[in-house]
Amino acid sequence: MSDTVIAHRSLPRLVFFAERTIPRETALDRALLSVQARFVTPFARLRARHLGRIVAVADSHAEALRSLDDEALRTRAREIRFALRRHETPRLKTVGLCFAIIREAAGRVLGHRHFDVQLIGGHALLRGMIAEMGTGEGKTLTVTLAAITAAFSGLPVHVVTVNDYLAVRDVESLGPLYAFFGLSVGSVTEGLKPDQRRTAYACDVTYCTNKELAFDYLRDILALGSRRGHLRFKAETLSDEDRAVSGVVLRGLHFAIVDEADSVLVDEARTPLILSQSAAGDDQARIFKQALDVADKLGKRQDYLTWDSDSSITLTPDAIDRLGELGTSLGGVWKHKVYREELVTQALTALHLMRRDEHYIVRDGTVQIVDEYTGRVMADRFWTDGLHQMIELKEGCAMSGTRVTLARMTYQKFFRRYRRLSGLSGTAREIGAELWSVYRLAIAQIPPNRPSKRRMVAAVVAPNIKTKWQLIAAEAGALSARGVPVLIGTRSVATSNIASSHLAAVGLDHVVLNASQDIMEAEIIGNAGTAGRITIATNMAGRGTDIRLADDARANGGLHVIMTEIHDSKRIDRQLAGRCARQGDPGAFMPILSLHDPLLDALSPTAKAAVAIGHRLLGDGIGRWIMRREQRRFERLHAGMRSSLLKSDEMLDQALAFSGNPE
Repeated sequence: MSDTVIAHRSLPRLVFFAERTIPRETALDRALLSVQARFVTPFARLRARHLGRIVAVADSHAEALRSLDDEALRTRAREIRFALRRHETPRLKTVGLCFAIIREAAGRVLGHRHFDVQLIGGHALLRGMIAEMGTGEGKTLTVTLAAITAAFSGLPVHVVTVNDYLAVRDVESLGPLYAFFGLSVGSVTEGLKPDQRRTAYACDVTYCTNKELAFDYLRDILALGSRRGHLRFKAETLSDEDRAVSGVVLRGLHFAIVDEADSVLVDEARTPLILSQSAAGDDQARIFKQALDVADKLGKRQDYLTWDSDSSITLTPDAIDRLGELGTSLGGVWKHKVYREELVTQALTALHLMRRDEHYIVRDGTVQIVDEYTGRVMADRFWTDGLHQMIELKEGCAMSGTRVTLARMTYQKFFRRYRRLSGLSGTAREIGAELWSVYRLAIAQIPPNRPSKRRMVAAVVAPNIKTKWQLIAAEAGALSARGVPVLIGTRSVATSNIASSHLAAVGLDHVVLNASQDIMEAEIIGNAGTAGRITIATNMAGRGTDIRLADDARANGGLHVIMTEIHDSKRIDRQLAGRCARQGDPGAFMPILSLHDPLLDALSPTAKAAVAIGHRLLGDGIGRWIMRREQRRFERLHAGMRSSLLKSDEMLDQALAFSGNPE
């Protein structure tokens, strides 16, 4: 039911492809924004307290609305819709009444009324902020407050989720609430045809993933071409609407509510979006095979250097000279210095940096990319510049066609084009300054509905990998024997398979959820809260999906989460911790790590030896300190990469401005 459309009604005619023009920023502008961000970020809690006034306003209408029948409640909704359309920025009492109506309808239709903290979160979204709400606080239901209110005011709403499963699930579960008010709702997922996408985007509220939405936008701007300008598009619409919107699926970028905003707006912003298509090249397979053969004969340090900090490879001067001699004998494209060096560098990357079951999996004879942030397979995505084809040859798969870039854009640039933007996240305050500097998004830190009972256990740091897995297996076995459900969190498919082998070796029953079993996600997650159950999961597990505890599991202490590796960002660690102890339930979070974990790979041999000695003398404290130090270094590195990508995007815009289409 991926193209679900509920309670469809005739929509107003599209008058232009709406999007916000991004003002060009100077170095001084960026410096001032950076200073401004330091003053904006610390007031997240105070901001939420100010937004909390919405609760009193909504409560003042609750009793009167409760006495109305369904038809009378819809009549009140129609009245509030008219009031919202009269004002671009509605007053507090108007929004409060609208929220009260939505809350009353949700109680009748869904059986769930919005909590006070959800009203505050909805108000933050409507005001164009990031609502930081803890995991399990009901962000899915919170979205309906802002989405319905915005739809009442006439704005097409895009609710951006991190995967297709959540988009379809939310449309099916929340559809009756939208239908109650006569609003249409649809979802855009992988595999839909253009007509199906156009129908879904024509709804009042559309649930979609960030990648599907962004690539639909790239395809639209290619289809629009010179018609994309506001006045020109509007003029063509008046004369020939069908021609004006030919090949276009979106209605513009009006209002977006981004779930998991930290992941979408920050983590994934390190990689540009590239729209490409297959290109003919009969000789490409031979050239790529030659590149792999050449790269396989090169030696590390003598011919190339690897940089773990940004996962890149650099050829040494000796290797460059040898490639020059090789180019003469091989001929063809190998005669061109830049091209042959790029070919060999990509081949080295395919052989030594891109790891199976971590960066990609092989399924049905094809190489499929694994999203490093969600652990999900992206079957329709491809690496560019021959890298994907070289990995296919390395794995013995049939080689796909090389890709030609049609359009490119960064997430920073895309989401800043929305006329209104907001989002939700359980872990946003660490990146508050960046969210303000790039997107002009302030954070409102919403308090929990119930006090947290999560128990944070100090990290155990083992001296080596073998000891770490022994400790994890022993801890999981002891907890399971007491009837405690256990979730073991891993960073990659490969690590989840290693964890599974260690548990199997000691006879512990368990289930594995990773990119290879993504179809079974709902079933596995649904049973993860069963007493004594052990679940191994990559990052994808629990993203937007509650792990509900069985009564006996709750009595035994709730879900116990074991983290097997520290991530590059502390926010990801906090997301993993947030999968236990939701909504006042008991639970515990315990990292079991090793001095040989990948996070410490960038340390020199001397530094690793010093850390090992310190660990023997001072205990786990030194291990925790060095890991947090390396984690901060990666956080700074990734922030710098995002900043550089944004600057290069702006420079490209300026350089290609004369063409009228810099994408």
